[in-house]
This record gives sequence, structure tokens and C-alpha cells, in this order.
Amino acid sequence: MQNRILTFAEAVREALVQSMQADPSVFVVGEGVPDPTGSFGTTKGLQEHFGRQRAWEMPLSENGMTGVCIGAALGGMRPVMVHLRIDFLLLAMDQLVNNAANWHYMFGGKDAVPLVVRVMIGRGFGNGAQHAQSLQALFAHIPGLKVVMPSSAYDAKGLLIASIRDNNPVVFIEHRWLHQVKGEVPEEPYTVPLGKAAVVAEGTDITIAATSYMMLEARKALPWLEQAGISAELIDIRSLKPLDEETILRSVEKTGRLLVADSGWYSGGFAGEILARAAEKAFPRLKAAPQRITVPDLPTPSTRALARHYYPRHVDIIRKACEIMGKKGEEIARLAAAADIIPAEGELRFMDVPDERFTGPF
Repeated sequence: MQNRILTFAEAVREALVQSMQADPSVFVVGEGVPDPTGSFGTTKGLQEHFGRQRAWEMPLSENGMTGVCIGAALGGMRPVMVHLRIDFLLLAMDQLVNNAANWHYMFGGKDAVPLVVRVMIGRGFGNGAQHAQSLQALFAHIPGLKVVMPSSAYDAKGLLIASIRDNNPVVFIEHRWLHQVKGEVPEEPYTVPLGKAAVVAEGTDITIAATSYMMLEARKALPWLEQAGISAELIDIRSLKPLDEETILRSVEKTGRLLVADSGWYSGGFAGEILARAAEKAFPRLKAAPQRITVPDLPTPSTRALARHYYPRHVDIIRKACEIMGKKGEEIARLAAAADIIPAEGELRFMDVPDERFTGPF
């Protein structure tokens, strides 16, 4: 029997429902959980189905509520916290970093904190500098935290179920532009292992490793690179911590070239970590300097005019990959112009709307 087609948001909701049905210790608390829209549709109807004791709205006291969830986890529960923006999680850094991440280590493995913190990243509708930051590198830096970033509906369900079952605190990062992306999702519960990347497309000339929404931009770039005679191997990193270093390095050793696409900032970002590991552990096999595609070291803009120049797209991946492959400037310019599908200024197409599947901020 063929798999059903679900949106990313529906896959997340199904993972929550099946986890709550299978384990009474799982509960969901967070911003927008019982709202009519249900946290971008991911928690819609949970309170009606499971009751107010297992799905409820939390007060806007992020640090305090994170402490409550840590206490519940230490007491044998498996909380799933929901933050509509990753920016809000900054208000809970004391509890998350000083307590949740360290408790298992400090107490000699006798206690565990099986806490999942779901957070949203992504831009649109003028969210700007306080509501659209991509802070994944910040959390991946912390020992004791696991960080995952699914890019497909299939992985969203499998990684979330695996995260809920894991005995470590997991930061589960969802890009808002992915919530309406559809894909095949099995009906039965299943897991995708944390710490395992996926080889999405095989190639021989260059490795493109991407996270979250940048995977979609990388997919758009592949046919254009093929037109240029470039065989690209595409890797969905999926898990930032633990990181599947082996899969990435094996690909780099095969192709000799590496391009990393991530939605975080350039300086101190996660893309730089991948480049550093390639330089440390695959240097003899490199045929060109590894490169990265990120957002610039600037606060996130809220205007469409600035967003057009701030966020990387498939065209940027095409240009950079061609440069790494040593293509001539004129050839790169022609290919990029053909691949650039954004209409001229003033037409009805904006950088805060990815495509026709996107239905709005909530």
C-alpha cells in the first residue's frame, strides 16, 4: 500500500498524537497549543482529544515554564514544549543550558531530562529581528543538548517520535516555510534516528550539505547544476547534534568539493563548523576550498526590499557551486539569470512568501 501524503505540519501533529496515545507520560504545553490554529496546525485538536491535563497553553514565562517541564521530566514525564519562535527560547536559556543540558552529567547518569522543545524559525510578514532569527548554532554549541532540523514531512514525524522517546533534552527546530510542504508519510508510528544524515541525491563533482528549508533551495538548484554539467551530491544534515560527520566526510572524500547551505549567520555559524571538520579530516582529498551559503552578519530585516538581499536562495547555491567548480563568470551569470525566477520589483511575488503552498503566518 502506498504511503499517504501529509503536510509537514500534519506529520508533526500525527507524531504528537501517536506518542501521546502510546505513552501517558507525554504531554504538550506551549504557546498557541489550544488555539484554533494550533501552533501552525501542529497541535490542532490535541486538547479536545487528550484533555486539559495533557495539552494546554502556557503563561508567557518561558524560563519558569521550562523549569516546570524539567521538573516534570525528572519526575518521569516526557514533556513537549512549544515556542512559536526560537527567539522566545532565549528567555529560557538559564533553565535549558544550566539545568536541562547538564543534569544527566552532573548526577552521574542517575537522572535524565527527556524534554523536547519545539521551536519555529523562518521569515515572512515583517517578523524582523526579534521573531525570525535562526539560532540553531547557539543550541548546537551546548553539550548535553540534541538539536534536529527536519526538512521533509517524513523526517518531521520520524524525528519527532524519536526525540520524544530519547532520554536527553532535544531542541526540535521547524522552519515555518516547511509546514505546508507535502510528502509521503506512513500511517504507523516510526522513528528516524537522531544523528543520521540522509544522502538525498548522489553525485560525483561536489557535495552540497544543507539544513532545514535550505534543503528545498538546494533541491531547486540541482537541475540547473546538471545543465551546467555539474553532478552534485545532496546531503540533508537533519541532525546538528549529534552530527553525522561520517556521511558528510565520506561524500566530501568522494567529490573533493564541499558547499554548505544553512539559514544561520556567517560568523560562528553551523555552516562554518561543517567546513572546519572537512578541512581537519578530509583536507588531502579536497580539490577546492570548501564554501558556505548563509545569511549575512546583520539583524534580520522586516522589509521586503531588504529581505530580497538578505536571504540566500537556490540562485546563490548555483553561483557558488559553479565558482567552486571553476566555471567562467559569463557562464555562471547566464545560468543564474535563467534560474532566477523572482519577477521584477512591483510584481506579485515577495521574499516573505516561498511559494503557492504557503498559507500564512499561522
